[in-house]
Amino acid sequence: MTCGHCAQSVTSELTALSGVQTVEVDVEAGRVTIRSAEALPLAEVQRAVDEAGFELAGSPA
Repeated sequence: MTCGHCAQSVTSELTALSGVQTVEVDVEAGRVTIRSAEALPLAEVQRAVDEAGFELAGSPA
C-alpha cells in the first residue's frame, strides 16, 4: 500500500465483512489491524483483501 486511496480500498472491503468493528491501516508499514466482535474466517479476510487489489501476508494475532 502506498497511499490513502489504497488504505480506503482495503478499509472499504474489510468493513463490509460481518462483525468487523474497526479497521486501522498503516500505509507506511503496509499493515492492517481489524477489530471484530468475533473471530473472522481467514478465507473471508483473504477474499476482501484480494478484492481491494492486495495480497494478504503474515498471520493473525
